This record gives sequence, structure tokens and C-alpha cells, in this order.
Amino acid sequence: LHIAVLASILSFIIYWLIRDRYRVRNLSGKHVFITGCDTGLGNSLAKWLDKRGFCVIAACATEKGGQELRSSSSLSLKTVNLNLADSNSIARAVVFVTEETADKGLFGLVSNPEGTAPVAPTDWLKIEDFHSVLDVNLLGLIEITLKLLPLLKKAKGRVVNLINAKGLMAFVGGGYSLSKWGMEAFSDTLRIEMQHFGVKVSIVEHGFFKAGVVNSDIEKYLFKLWNRLTPEIKDSYGEKYFIE
Repeated sequence: LHIAVLASILSFIIYWLIRDRYRVRNLSGKHVFITGCDTGLGNSLAKWLDKRGFCVIAACATEKGGQELRSSSSLSLKTVNLNLADSNSIARAVVFVTEETADKGLFGLVSNPEGTAPVAPTDWLKIEDFHSVLDVNLLGLIEITLKLLPLLKKAKGRVVNLINAKGLMAFVGGGYSLSKWGMEAFSDTLRIEMQHFGVKVSIVEHGFFKAGVVNSDIEKYLFKLWNRLTPEIKDSYGEKYFIE
């Protein structure tokens, strides 16, 4: 029995070592669409894949972000403006990707959604505050994935959803953790359903990166939320709670 267990463990280790050495070949002509490329992880990934030889299509929220990315990349990298909270913007981006990939299909979709995330006790927030996060981080991600599935099926491509690990720790109110847990559920379901079509679905739970938001910005936002609260809610917390 012990020998059988050891043999199973050894086989599993060998399998993972072989799998980790696997590399995608013939990168030329393979299109990868990445969202959230203005700055941070999405921006770095777009540049790295571009240098590796992929045909990168980078979605940026601003024209400035797209211009800066193009200026530091090869001529093959393309950018498109994208607002994941706007269905019309998503539709235009899908048309752009469809035209760029021609009849080859889409080799990869990397979703890196990072909508604004109000950080505050739950009863300080309004439903609009939840929408501001969920419409981008979850519903926008789902919508663009659904619309690109035909291209992913054609290329037997893969979906990679990037999830910040801090979003999986529910220690604060708001829609951020909700969106990240929703991304996990959506990805797990899609993975099972897409196996039949040869489309792979992965989740990458990345670590902490230096954010563009500083403590002073968070404090200003909290102060803004505090000032809009009803007297009843303020009294229930007390001024001391807010100061601490």
C-alpha cells in the first residue's frame, strides 16, 4: 500500500514537471486580447507577450494609455479603447478584435478588470457603489467573454482571468470581494462547459502590487461617504469610529 501511494505521488510530481516545461510553439499569428492595459499588470503583460511574438490586442480605458503602450511596443501591438461598464464600448471592441483576427480566431483572452473599489462599512454604501465595481469587474468581464467565445472556440484558445488575491479576503464592505468571488465561480463553470470545444479556462490569483491609490485618496473617499450618511447611521458609529 505504501509503495502504491509513493508511486502515485511520484507519478503526480513527474506529470507536473513535464507540464511546467510545456511551452506554446509557433507564436507568430496567435492573437491575444488583454483588458486593463493602461497601467500595472495588464500593461506589463501586453509588453511581455508582444516581445515574445504574440499578436497582442490591448484594451485601454483611455486614449493616453493606448498611446503610451504603443510607443513602447512593436508595430504589431494594437490597442482599442474599452469601458467594461458600457455594452456599446464592449461591442465596438469585439468588432475590432474580430477584424484583427480575421479567420484565425482568438488564441487567448486575458481579463484584468480593476474597477473603482469603494472601501467602507457596508451600510455606508449605496447600491450605486456596488454597481461601480460589479459592472466592470464582474458583469463587464462576463459580457466580453461571452461575445468573444465564438472566436475562442474557432482557435481552440484559452481564457485567463486575473484575480487579485486581496479580493478573496472579505474583510471590508463593498463590491470588490463580491466581484472577485464571482469571477472565480464564472471561471470554474466556464472551464467545465468549454472542455468540449477544446477551450481552456484558467484563473491566476496574483499577489499584491503597488497600487496607484494612496492612503490620502482612501481617507478623502471615506470622509466623503461619512458626510453623506444619515444622522442615524453616524450616531450608531460615532465620531470616534470614523477618526480611528
